[in-house]
Amino acid sequence: MSDGSDEKRTEPRFLLLSDVATELNVSDSQVYHMVRSGELPAIKVGGRGQWRVERAKLEEYIEQKYAETAEWVQDNPLTD
Repeated sequence: MSDGSDEKRTEPRFLLLSDVATELNVSDSQVYHMVRSGELPAIKVGGRGQWRVERAKLEEYIEQKYAETAEWVQDNPLTD
C-alpha cells in the first residue's frame, strides 16, 4: 500500500552512446560518428573520456531532424 510519498522514477539526464543508438534504432558506430562530427551535441566525462549525450539535447536533435525532413519532403514532392 502506498502512502503517496513514492518518488517517481525519473529517466537519467545523460545517456550512453549505446542508449542513444537504441533510441534512434541505429548502430553504435553511427551515433559515435554523429557525436564526433558535431551533428549531435555530447560531452566527454571521466578519466577515460566516455561520451554522454544529454537527453534534452537528443530530444532537440530529433525535433531538428523532423523539421529537416519536413522541409526535404516539401522540396521533393512525390510525382506520379
